[in-house]
Amino acid sequence: MIGAAYLAAEDYAAPLGEELARRGITVEAWHGRLALSPDPPVRAAWALDTWTAPREIAVPSVKAAADALRAMQRNWSACPATLHRRMALIEAQLPPVKSRDLMFPAAAPTAHLGTWTLLAQDRLLASPTKTSPFPNGVCRFVEDRSGPPSRAYLKFWEACTLLRRWPAPGETCLDLGAAPGGWTWALARLGARVTAVDKAPLDPRVAAMPGVSMRQESAFGLAPEPVDWLCCDVIAYPARLLTLLARWIDAGAPRHIVCTIKFQGETDHATAEALAAIDGAHLIHLFHNKHELTFIWSRDPAEAVASPQADQSTYAGSGNRTMIGS
Repeated sequence: MIGAAYLAAEDYAAPLGEELARRGITVEAWHGRLALSPDPPVRAAWALDTWTAPREIAVPSVKAAADALRAMQRNWSACPATLHRRMALIEAQLPPVKSRDLMFPAAAPTAHLGTWTLLAQDRLLASPTKTSPFPNGVCRFVEDRSGPPSRAYLKFWEACTLLRRWPAPGETCLDLGAAPGGWTWALARLGARVTAVDKAPLDPRVAAMPGVSMRQESAFGLAPEPVDWLCCDVIAYPARLLTLLARWIDAGAPRHIVCTIKFQGETDHATAEALAAIDGAHLIHLFHNKHELTFIWSRDPAEAVASPQADQSTYAGSGNRTMIGS
């Protein structure tokens, strides 16, 4: 019996496997990037998507597979690992699921969506519920290829899309480690008042945007101050970021935090677990992350990362503060 399945991002199966092992979760097999476990589902930060109710179904034909899926619900996204041609034939018999690039700002989709794969030619694995509102956790945007000085802004867009909340015109934002200014550009485009903090200068085009000011100093030397959004994409050791974030939260300074946790070499799972244990925190591997996790925190506990099909009771040990999946 398969109790849960966890989909790793491309090239990041190892951190997911390590995280699950630290949590005491057995992985009996990998099906491509999909970790198959007999244990009940838990929130896993390194999973792009978690299948919370997987079912194995005998399917002697393409028609039998499509019929079985349609009998459960309407909307399905395929997760191919092998047997691509047969999966395509099954998918062709299902109602189409359109996945358009998002025009930011936009909230994550709320339509119910299941996911499936073929484990063998005659064996289907299907989960009517999953944690990501996107097919296979893939969140794509209509990109601006001329305004921002880097593509780092896509991480901020994705975090806000999942949070279903983004800076409003006039809200105050601190962007720590801002240079060259990808996140500052994204914040200013929303009409927020942004203070960029970095020892290096901003891209001149970003520095000239309305509502942008600059402090050329260390992000780690800044004393906590009241701010609507504390944003951070600085390159720093995770333990140092843990100290910084805890200091700002303990001071009651920010209303919202979006911070990239970057790992160099081996993944620092211990610090990741400490970050995830902060009350109100969500730790997620975004589609646009590399060897990184994104820390999302809101002072209001009612504001949660979008997971429209999986509530707290879906997960084993849901009463404890644990790592949050996407």
